Amino acid sequence: MRGLRKLDEHAGAAYPPLSKSDQRLPASGDPMRSRPAAFATVLAAAALAGSLSGCGQKKTAPAYPPPVVGVVTIRPQAVTLTADLPGRTSPYAVAQVIPQVSGIIQKLLFVQGSHVKAGQPLYQIDSAPYRAAYENAAAALVAAKTLAVRYGALMKQNAIAAQLYDNAVASYKEAAATAESARINLNYTTVKSPITGIAGISSVTAGALVTANQTAVLATVQTLDPIYVNIVQSSTQVLKLKQAIVAGLLNRTTPTEAKVSLTLDDGTTYPLKGTLQFTDVTVDPATGAVTLRALFPNPGGLLLPGMYVTAVIAEGIAPRALLAPQQGVIRDTKGLPTAWVVGKGDKAELRDLTVSRAVGNNWLVTSGLKPGDRLIVEGTLKVQPGLAVKPVPTNLAAPGNNSAAGAETDK
Repeated sequence: MRGLRKLDEHAGAAYPPLSKSDQRLPASGDPMRSRPAAFATVLAAAALAGSLSGCGQKKTAPAYPPPVVGVVTIRPQAVTLTADLPGRTSPYAVAQVIPQVSGIIQKLLFVQGSHVKAGQPLYQIDSAPYRAAYENAAAALVAAKTLAVRYGALMKQNAIAAQLYDNAVASYKEAAATAESARINLNYTTVKSPITGIAGISSVTAGALVTANQTAVLATVQTLDPIYVNIVQSSTQVLKLKQAIVAGLLNRTTPTEAKVSLTLDDGTTYPLKGTLQFTDVTVDPATGAVTLRALFPNPGGLLLPGMYVTAVIAEGIAPRALLAPQQGVIRDTKGLPTAWVVGKGDKAELRDLTVSRAVGNNWLVTSGLKPGDRLIVEGTLKVQPGLAVKPVPTNLAAPGNNSAAGAETDK
């Protein structure tokens, strides 16, 4: 009743008293005269409803359960760290075939592009003049030897002067050297392969004139099994690697243990593994890089000189590496890595991370996480700092999820 009285007073203040002419009942069908009374009735009903609702207790918002998030527990483990470095193949041995005597090429004794063995004849140079020179030198050698033997017998009988005998012996030795030189030149008319390998394109044909020790190469023979791969690594990476070894963060493998894998230019993996031979000690001033050389078996001849490849080199072993699944690491507006972690009281915390490299489907974390942290990998869009969450272990190694080596599921 008190609410109705207030409503009447409010209505009287809003509308002044009606005159006598206005107090007459409206004629039937005149809706304009009935609007003030109808409006007053609506206000009275609204005020009554408000006063009645105010007499009850206030309702509180419903409490929502904490969001469910999938977590993995970060645990340290030994991880072999690798580096993908560019490289090019290079022959194990290269020999340029150059004539050592002058003459006309009579025959090509090999098939271009075929496999040849060391000592196999490749070209035949006209040997007639060299054979004649050798026979002449051989005859002079016989005469000089005969004279030296004769003078030797006379010398024993003191029949000749010692000077004559000495001259005869010197002439014999000179004739022997001349004959040997003629024999060598005769052998040089058959141009042989100095190494075993693949003979390339011949720059001359039969009938071509060649000269001794000319600059033009007749053919090139390359040994391709095994084959070298020259790999380039920046000096900055080498420096960081050495600093990690000194700090004890990385155990370096020895060169004999460092296995190298190859990815070819078409994306396929070379089936055989190589061994890292050595690392150059000089930095190229033009590129700021250091050259590493690996040796690969190449029995099928798949690797050819000059091919571009990507070498995967084992740099060492990190004994206590912390790996965080990549799906649990997000980037902020500045591009810096961050991660959600379930902290004390099962409340979400946002951590700033430092990552050094990708290891499979994980990030190698150097700061921001510690062993035992529960990293949120599922449901990150539902959390905010300080919000209570319900952590549920997630197995990222299950089908449909990425592998999470080094990040074990929470137990």
